[in-house]
Amino acid sequence: MIGKRTEAAMKMASLSIYKSILNRTVPGALYRLLWASDAQAFLRSWGELFAALCERGYEENLTGCLTEAALYDENAFSLAAAGGKTIPPAMRGAAGRDLRVILELGALTAEDLLTDAPEGADSLSLPSWGAGQPIEQLRGEGSLADRLEQYYRDNGCGMYARYRAFIWRDHAIHPVEHPDPTTLRDLKGYELQRRAAIDNTVSFLVGLPANNCLLYGDRGTGKSSTVKAILNEYYTRGLRVIEMPKESLMDFPRLVDEIAALPMRFLIFIDDLSFSNQDDTYAALKAVLEGGLAARPENALIYATSNRRHLIRETFSDREGDEVHKGDTIQESLSLADRFGLAIHFSSPDKWRYLEIVRQLAIQRGLEDHLEELDLLAERWATERGGRSPRCARQFIDDAEAKVRRGEPLR
Repeated sequence: MIGKRTEAAMKMASLSIYKSILNRTVPGALYRLLWASDAQAFLRSWGELFAALCERGYEENLTGCLTEAALYDENAFSLAAAGGKTIPPAMRGAAGRDLRVILELGALTAEDLLTDAPEGADSLSLPSWGAGQPIEQLRGEGSLADRLEQYYRDNGCGMYARYRAFIWRDHAIHPVEHPDPTTLRDLKGYELQRRAAIDNTVSFLVGLPANNCLLYGDRGTGKSSTVKAILNEYYTRGLRVIEMPKESLMDFPRLVDEIAALPMRFLIFIDDLSFSNQDDTYAALKAVLEGGLAARPENALIYATSNRRHLIRETFSDREGDEVHKGDTIQESLSLADRFGLAIHFSSPDKWRYLEIVRQLAIQRGLEDHLEELDLLAERWATERGGRSPRCARQFIDDAEAKVRRGEPLR
């Protein structure tokens, strides 16, 4: 009769659809522990497993750690479900079996593994973990495969289910581990501009017609922060953002090929966009927005920010020279911005609006008792830094709050 550890080792080795979770840190450490044939390997693997659980905050929840690894695994079953494809019965059956095995593995206690430990290993006082509970999607009665299939259809799979923000780098999509936490509540002023961007995004999320969006205007007015805040507000409804550097626009066909079949909605975010007349990526973006063979998929919009309304730097000398059809060249230079269906202007605030932003931020930070003094000091702060803007107001309030919390005078 084989022991619990040996039986669990064979079951874990037999994983098929979810076999790639063995490449993850905790499942891999457990796998090595189950197959350890001598005391040294057993004890080393035991320590690696417990340390990995502690590093991730799962020392009391082995089941939760293993089932979370399965939830975010990218495999034939999760990819097919996320893409809305029909799941073959054989694949569904194998996925369900794997999930049942993973639940059994999570229920293993330290005592279970010591029953047939290598000689000498069972005599030591080893640290013990807790079995805990599986992730919410795998609790309760019913088919495990059916529940995860529905999850993948609603949320995508792999990194798209785990993360909300991504960046295109080295010809591939990479997750952003710690995205900017800015929320709509943090942004003061520009309510009309932000409402236009929000309404367009909500229409996009519910499948209504929506436009590519250009947010342009003065520096520090919250253009990029608006996109980040919209992501943080609506990611639970399937919104994701992929930041694409301007110099990578030639890769756009490759990017859309990767996301076209996914169930989420993507904003392809191009920050601080501007061009010179000799910029090769200018034509690439024009094709992306309208007219290229690699069409923008239905689940993607382009949101760009720029300090320039027409995106391209133009000088008076550009309007001179010996070109016969100068008007055509000028129209070509201006045509890119026209391909954004929605253009939203963010201009620097006047003194009254700047001080109103300062007051709103002060109230949010609990500085109501200092409003009069803050009004006097905020204008001086802006003058010293070259102009008024929401960014300037936030920096001023950060400085003022720190002084108040330290008990120092604001002046």
